[in-house]
Order: sequence, then C-alpha cells, then structure tokens
Amino acid sequence: MEPRISLVTLGVDDIERSRRFYEALGWSGTGGEGGSPVFIQAGGLILALWGRVDLAQDSAVSDNGGWGGITLAHNVRSPGEVDAITEEARSIGAEILREPAATFWGGYNALWADPDGHRWEIAHNPAWEIRSDGSIVLT
Repeated sequence: MEPRISLVTLGVDDIERSRRFYEALGWSGTGGEGGSPVFIQAGGLILALWGRVDLAQDSAVSDNGGWGGITLAHNVRSPGEVDAITEEARSIGAEILREPAATFWGGYNALWADPDGHRWEIAHNPAWEIRSDGSIVLT
C-alpha cells in the first residue's frame, strides 16, 4: 500500500449547513443533492461531507455521538495565517476552542470546531516545508 491518504469523510448532521460553512471558508464542493455526500477537493486529497447516520451505517459502526479520536489539521506558512484563518472561521460560526498562540513545540496554532464539532487545528510549524502546491514535507 502506498503511504498516502486519499479521502477524509466527516459525518455531519446537516449536509447543506456543513457545505455552506466550508464554502464560506473558500472551499467548493460538488454533489450533495438529495442527501448524497458533498466532495471537496482539498489539495491532493478529497474531503467528503456525508450524513452522520448514513456514514455510520456504511462504515459498520455504532455511532454513540462522541468524539471519534481524530483532529484535522491545516498547516500554513506563517503565524499571521493562523490568525487570519481563525478570524475567518470565527466570523462564519466556528467555535474557537483555543485562540492562536505559541506552542510548546516551537510553532503557533489555534483550534476550532466546525458546526458538527469536528476539530480543526490551524498550525504554523517552522520545521515543516509547505510547497507552492500546498503539499507538506517533513524536513
């Protein structure tokens, strides 16, 4: 198996609400008609928004509604980008869980939740390279 992730699917309560949230961040999706998943090109992978009940059934899990043990991350090139993205997310209704600040590991980050509670870390890690195409490289 090649070392890559192709698709991340978020189980959401309201596909249209989630679509509006991500599109307000500047991401655009396709699909979503009649409760079908929305697919958003996110760099070299796809982010899908799918009804939580349908996703649980398709994934053969019993959904207890709790946190699934996953936090998504969006790495940026500067601390200023962390600040700007956090304010953009705040302005469209994200719950800010940790304001932008310096980290113990030498970076700068913030944490917020989308309308369904999915956690997003926005981070600047000065030890990692972000290429012009948005891909990230461990250095």
